[in-house]
Amino acid sequence: MRIIALPAFRNREINPYNSLLYKNLIALGVRVEEFSVWKLVQERYDIWHIHWPELVLNTPSYLAASLRAKVFLSLIEIARKRGIKIVWTVHNLRSHEGFHPELEERFWERFLGMVDGHISLTSTGQEELFRTYPQLRRVPGFVIPHGHYRDVYLNNISREQARALLGLPMDSKVILFIGQIRRYKNLPSLIRAFNSLPEKDVRLIIAGKPVDRELTNQLFKLTKNNSRIMFHSRFIPSEEIQVYLNSADLVALPYSEILNSGAALLALSFDRPVLAPARGSMVELRDSVGKEWVMLYKGELTGNILHNALDWAILEKRPAKAPLDRFGWDNIARETLKAYKKVLERG
Repeated sequence: MRIIALPAFRNREINPYNSLLYKNLIALGVRVEEFSVWKLVQERYDIWHIHWPELVLNTPSYLAASLRAKVFLSLIEIARKRGIKIVWTVHNLRSHEGFHPELEERFWERFLGMVDGHISLTSTGQEELFRTYPQLRRVPGFVIPHGHYRDVYLNNISREQARALLGLPMDSKVILFIGQIRRYKNLPSLIRAFNSLPEKDVRLIIAGKPVDRELTNQLFKLTKNNSRIMFHSRFIPSEEIQVYLNSADLVALPYSEILNSGAALLALSFDRPVLAPARGSMVELRDSVGKEWVMLYKGELTGNILHNALDWAILEKRPAKAPLDRFGWDNIARETLKAYKKVLERG
């Protein structure tokens, strides 16, 4: 079986999800290649596996977004005429920024009409997919979980070493947000909730690169007068991930919208408890790993919720390791291969 994937390996430094999936598929005898236009139109493939198609719309320029969408959809038409099946992994149901609503609506209408199979990362995600795009009920669909990141990143320093590297007091209570910073991740609400905490021994770390200058400026304004907040506004290299996660008592994900979250699985891969909204896949994740590992809240994040979550993170008795066997990449690769075969059997 021969797969062309967008992306396959080129995003491994930003998000190793794809490279881990395809590395394990290759181990099963599947041939996987990185997408290029030349390969798509010149070589033979069984499946084009697409992730994050909405990224073609992720530019403020209507002209650029329209052109990119047109080219992308035309390539899918060419691929299908050449007998290549289109499989979409549903990371998101729409673009987060929503720059061009009317263009996006037309884009999804055409794209969904050309999908031969779709993969959701949770049952909840698949239910939301069908509510949003009911036409996909007629297309083969599969639920295959997002894998964990255990053994992907270095994890060989202690809590004390991590805190020393960040200049944190050893006896402080540390709340962490880590990952790419985008508007839907709702960090102003986390900062406001943290600012209402009276304890002097609590620290908040926000580590990641914002996607736009306006958001960067807003976060700097919100954090500049509070010495208890560290805002590291930059891409965090893979070798530094362990420094931030091993320093933390709690990982807070204050997202205003969430379908899936690799950040939650990253935190659990470092055996860090997670606070997240009761939205999207988070209820399913909590039920899978246990209430001692994931705390959920409804509505807006408040100081009281954050205070209680921090106490829970520190005082709750839990095993040394989060139970992530269900999220092993070898199992995920086998399930993905089964999905590919079912799509191809359909003809």
